[in-house]
Amino acid sequence: MVESNIEKKLAKAAKRAGGMAIKLYCPNYVGMPDRIVLIAIGKVAFVEVKAPGEKPRKIQQKRRRELEALGFRVYVLDDEKEIGGIIDEIRAA
Repeated sequence: MVESNIEKKLAKAAKRAGGMAIKLYCPNYVGMPDRIVLIAIGKVAFVEVKAPGEKPRKIQQKRRRELEALGFRVYVLDDEKEIGGIIDEIRAA
């Protein structure tokens, strides 16, 4: 499965959960996660989507550490089977 298909499934799952998975585009800040996931009521997390077995680049790992240091949850998603668990974790946070 390609990365874009996993990303679309994440967006659909977030919508079914009453939220949104917004594509994050930061042209002047390289390495930010692909999506910011917003779930009612006030639940926020970031998701870096990868093709199966692919790992984040060094700059992506750095951005993850920065976001986590600010108290945000950051997930790396490379398997569509993990989507439900990620949505549930965000909702329960």
